[in-house]
Amino acid sequence: MLRTSAAASPGAPAAGTPLSLVVPFGYYNTSGGPVQQAMAFYKTPPERLVVVHDDIDLELARLRLKFGGGTAGNNGLKDIQRRCGGPNFYRVRIGIGRPPGRMDPADYVLKRFSTRDREAIDVTVERAPDAICDLIVLGLEAARNRHHAA
Repeated sequence: MLRTSAAASPGAPAAGTPLSLVVPFGYYNTSGGPVQQAMAFYKTPPERLVVVHDDIDLELARLRLKFGGGTAGNNGLKDIQRRCGGPNFYRVRIGIGRPPGRMDPADYVLKRFSTRDREAIDVTVERAPDAICDLIVLGLEAARNRHHAA
């Protein structure tokens, strides 16, 4: 668990507000339980939750920020929504692209990336913490303007 402080800006948490990084170590499809427990422990309302997840509807290595929305079949998001009060939380979506041909999406999301694709994903994953900090400090629109262009 990482704890840090957010900088102050209009609409952002006050300086010194603790932020926690929670990484569930169980199965992705049952992430809702650990997220629910962390939210209860830290007394975090759903609208202050930021979930980082893969998205097959985004081009490989594309990063997108949003608030609320559906699950697009993502079982981890379904479980988080079910256990944590609905869809109204922030998402940092990292594109993994669509499955080739007629490959089953479930098989596609579980397979290993090629070396080239892994390198592209790794660059995006390294950008994600900056996007999260900007989301918290600057707000959704400013963070989108900064990170959707990349």
